[in-house]
Amino acid sequence: MLHEPRLLLLDEPTAGVDPQARRTFWEEIHALAADGITVLVSTHYMDEAERCHRLAYIADGRLLASGTPDELVARSGLHTWAGRGAAAVAAAAALEATPGVELVTRFGNALHVSGRDPVALEAAVRRYAATDDWQPHAATLEDVFIFLMREARAGVAA
Repeated sequence: MLHEPRLLLLDEPTAGVDPQARRTFWEEIHALAADGITVLVSTHYMDEAERCHRLAYIADGRLLASGTPDELVARSGLHTWAGRGAAAVAAAAALEATPGVELVTRFGNALHVSGRDPVALEAAVRRYAATDDWQPHAATLEDVFIFLMREARAGVAA
């Protein structure tokens, strides 16, 4: 940082970096920001996006949404249920085709099911899964990202 820039652009700065180096790198980014340097980071890693003060989702040169991580999740209108275990994962294909379900994401032996209509979403989950395997869950930035990208692609296809 020899020339003390006012703006620092970082494109996928932690790709291929081990977890400890990644944490150290983000500590440095936050220190630079605290010193008044504006840091613009592009990343596909939503856990890294959560570390940022403000986000912008861009697709095909078009701004889809911007705001703080909490604002983006809240404005998405997504409601999410999380299910664990083989029964939850086995219900994925059926849930994907169910009204009220707009997004199904697998996480190993767990499933996130999201939609904008909370009543229809809960009915879908209860229809295809054992209720004690499922709990309401906060939508994540990754849920929002995937949802916005699907909407953007559908808009291009229409």
